[in-house]
This record gives sequence, C-alpha cells and structure tokens, in this order.
Amino acid sequence: MESKNEESASLTHEKLASIEDEEVLNKMLDSAADFEERRMIRAALRDLLKKKREKREKERGVRRQDLNKGGTGGAVSIGRASMNQQPSTNKSAGQPSSSTPMSRTAGRTGPAAVSTQKCFSAEPPNAKNVKQMLLDWCRAKTEPYEGVEIQNFSSSWKDGIAFCALVHRFFPDAFEYSTLNPYKPRDNFELAFSTAERLAGCPPLLDADDLVRMKEPDWKCVYTYIQEFYRCLVEKGLVKTKQRP
Repeated sequence: MESKNEESASLTHEKLASIEDEEVLNKMLDSAADFEERRMIRAALRDLLKKKREKREKERGVRRQDLNKGGTGGAVSIGRASMNQQPSTNKSAGQPSSSTPMSRTAGRTGPAAVSTQKCFSAEPPNAKNVKQMLLDWCRAKTEPYEGVEIQNFSSSWKDGIAFCALVHRFFPDAFEYSTLNPYKPRDNFELAFSTAERLAGCPPLLDADDLVRMKEPDWKCVYTYIQEFYRCLVEKGLVKTKQRP
C-alpha cells in the first residue's frame, strides 16, 4: 500500500507538463488505475493539445503577416474556424449518381458497405447494455479533446470532429487535430475514415457524402461503424480485450 501511495505521489503536474508526446500520455492514461492519477493525466492531455493548437495558430499568424508584407493576396488556411463563422453549403455536391452510395474514402470508388440512408443493426438481447458501454468508451477516449462532447450515436458525430478525435486518440501522429474545422464536416469524415482504414484496417462503412446530406447521422450506422473500429483495434492489440463493451 505504501509503495502505491509513493508511486501516486511521484506523479506530479510538473512531471506531466514536461511530457510533450501525446502517445506517452495516452498510454499512461490507459494503464492508470487510480482516479486522481487519471484526472491529472487527462488534464495534462488537454493542456498539451491546447499548447500545440496555440503554437500552430501563432505560426499561421506569422505566415499570414509575411504573405501580407510580400503583397500576396491568396487565401491562407487558418485551421479551426472561429465560432462566428457560418458553415458553407455546397449545393453542387448534391445528387448521388445512383441509388447505391459510392465510397470515396481513401480515393477508392466502390459500393459502401453500409449506407447512412439504410442501416440495419441485428441487436442481441443485451444490445442496450452493449450500446451504452460502447458510448461510454467513446466518451472516455475523447474526453481530453476540445470540441467533442459525445452524448449519443447521432448528433454528437454530425460535424466529423468526434470521429477524428477517436481515431486520433489511437493514432496521434496520423494528423494534427488542432487544425480541424467543424464547419468542414466532409473533410473531417473523409480524414477519419481514411485514417482508420489505413492504420486500423477498418473498412469505410460510412460515406462522407451521405453523412453531410443528412441533418443528423443515422445512429445505427454510426453505432455499427464504431463497433467495427473497436473490433479492428482489438485485433491489432491497441485495446485490451477486457475493455470490450
């Protein structure tokens, strides 16, 4: 008991603040059993993500100033949009070419395995328990991420940020989370699905074009996709089987 207390005491905010690798903090969070330790590690993760975002925004500001001094009038991407920006609509992206949605994830063309317009979920008798456990798992894994608040398998995923946060949690080097724009859901969906397919082997069961046409994603489709992503993580040993929902 004394050794465990000494180990907890040795984990300080200063030590956590000195860690600048998200993957190290993620592994520490997964292995920590003490509530106070987990709280400290989650806070350190949030601070690290915030620090990286502020650094990138500062760098973009410097680049914009350099471009303005040089007389360049081209648009410069500023990453995550400000909250007063209005979402853009693309009416030309409109009608699907056929009744079967075509997956464009990772540059491939082919029938998507699951359409967001027609999803069926064969649920076992304890489906409600499994669904809640999977939802709790998603919420725990994305807790340190700004802009993500998972309450359900529908509206909480509509801008694609939650998908990106969940994928980024397991593959932090795949892309820079702080540059994501909540007003570009199609880009977020495609980024999350292509990364999950490339690094986790998760098939692109959802289609970005289908999702952006809907007011809110079909919860059965999101639930099915998250189940598949979880299964792929288990097969790769990135999630312990005892955590299985």
